[in-house]
Amino acid sequence: MRAVGYLKSGPISADDSLLDITLPEPVAAGHDLLVEVKAVSVNPVDTKVRAGATPPEGEYRILGFDAAGIVKAVGEEVTLFKPGDKVFYAGAINRPGTDSEFHLVDERIVGRMPSSLGFAEAAALPLTAITAYESIFHRLKVADKVPGVNNAILITGGAGGVGSIAIQLARTLTDLTVIATASRPESAEWAKALGAHHVIDHSKPLAAEYAALGIGAPAFVFSVAGSAQHRLQIAELIAPQGRVVLIDDMKDGYDIMPFKGKAVSVHWEMMFARPVHQTTDMIEQHKLLDHVADLVDAGKIRTTLSQTLGTISAENLKKAHALIESGRTTGKVVLEGF
Repeated sequence: MRAVGYLKSGPISADDSLLDITLPEPVAAGHDLLVEVKAVSVNPVDTKVRAGATPPEGEYRILGFDAAGIVKAVGEEVTLFKPGDKVFYAGAINRPGTDSEFHLVDERIVGRMPSSLGFAEAAALPLTAITAYESIFHRLKVADKVPGVNNAILITGGAGGVGSIAIQLARTLTDLTVIATASRPESAEWAKALGAHHVIDHSKPLAAEYAALGIGAPAFVFSVAGSAQHRLQIAELIAPQGRVVLIDDMKDGYDIMPFKGKAVSVHWEMMFARPVHQTTDMIEQHKLLDHVADLVDAGKIRTTLSQTLGTISAENLKKAHALIESGRTTGKVVLEGF
């Protein structure tokens, strides 16, 4: 089967940063589905792994953590899907990725593809939807309101992949006031179009930007990007007994002492935790993806696809990685077909 991989980590500008290769077609067993991949999207995790994780000598690392496709075969323990089903999912970081014609994935982290979407539109959703859904409902637990404060959520990086779906989920499934951050006119308009009640500029001090809204301190903060940069500002603007969830990487750690005075709780979200550690509740990802598909088909949320870059090839994936690394993309970048 055709695939795209790399032998050594490095910058995307290197000639061998990503390569078109041929590999044996995998075989489904146990809870695995063998999926014929029709479209993939590219996430920041793809670029981070490619730049910093060299595979064992002589072995290719296949990236890709989002896919939409058709089930070709199933393992003997599979009960949720059958050959011919259209599915979407984000896979697991400790298994070969989706940048290949055929891909193995555990059925318990796979959802039915929204019937109202094409493969490219569906491939834009899984990783960011899982991250946003788990952050809002499983980590922040926004249904458990913070007493006596503004029932609002601040979402940083509202125009990115995770922010784009987080805004929609918060507006559709909760009564939260949604405040997003953006630093460019086009990204601010994108966030507003997705449902943000207010948009503030994260290139300026966030506490002052938020205070200017005059709506009271938020109960929740979803720090999607720039968490280290905005740490003290978030500690200043959040309500006492509020909750913060973080998803980005910080090389020098994250000092949570500024949150102690307000008894603010700090949570980590890592959407690969359930499949990597084979937690007893990993089927929650199947359930939430099906919920997202229902919301899409009901017209309550929409795909966050912003651009497609052609077929799944080393050349096009290099372009996608470079775009993601620029930090200036809006929504999701997708590739479709081989």
